[in-house]
Amino acid sequence: MAAEAEAGVADASPAASSVALDRPQANGDHRPVILVENLTRIYEVGDVKVPALRGVTLRVEPGEFVAVRGPSGSGKSTFMNLLGCLDRPTSGSYYLAGEDVSTYDSDRRAQVRNRYIGFVFQGFNLLSRTTALENVEVPLYYSNATSQDRETKARDVLGIVGLADRMNHFPSQLSGGQQQRVAIARALVNAPELLLADEPTGNLDSRTSVEIMAIMQRLNRERGLTILLVTHEPDIAEYASRIIGFRDGHLVDDVRVDKPREAARELADWPADGWSTASET
Repeated sequence: MAAEAEAGVADASPAASSVALDRPQANGDHRPVILVENLTRIYEVGDVKVPALRGVTLRVEPGEFVAVRGPSGSGKSTFMNLLGCLDRPTSGSYYLAGEDVSTYDSDRRAQVRNRYIGFVFQGFNLLSRTTALENVEVPLYYSNATSQDRETKARDVLGIVGLADRMNHFPSQLSGGQQQRVAIARALVNAPELLLADEPTGNLDSRTSVEIMAIMQRLNRERGLTILLVTHEPDIAEYASRIIGFRDGHLVDDVRVDKPREAARELADWPADGWSTASET
């Protein structure tokens, strides 16, 4: 547990860095980051059609922090794949940052992913033989950034997540929490409009999970980053300001959270024995 808590969240506050996440703007016009209308996805297995998503409509404004919940087979993973431009809908429309991406082919979707979206996964997905700095630079190889630009941007975002002193370490030299911070930095390096996080705390212990949520809350509140987070854990969903739920391919819940859990405060009150009762109070 002590290893996971290394390089504490107090050092990871985005406010400690002067780096700006310069996300694209739509000529000053107000538009949602996500706008989907009657979105469906039907998979064909032989002669059988399997509906995974059934007419979902959703609007997510800039700066929202949304948790996505639902049991296995509910459609939430299919929905996140569509939002991440990893797949195309069978029907319906999807506007990402004002751009209709629902009919794009795989090449154009790849361009959109690199421009607008940052991904964080449960399994970190770091390259084992490259340093933290080099892992964070990877998305920039698909842009026109120079070698110096890549290094500068990677250093900046590693500073944002509190890993300025770990950037030359390999993944095997980092704790699970530190590896997830590298993954978050990699997701931020292209200054995305949208951060999609798929079970980002699934492989972490309780304290480290709260540390990761503290980073995400600060990115959301202090830098205005729009976040959609998939989680099976009800307590993790409570850090978001909005919780949506899926069942049988339908969007069945959409709840605003007036008072989300405060990850930074919980860390400050974390007892010496490592057990937190914050969710019980």
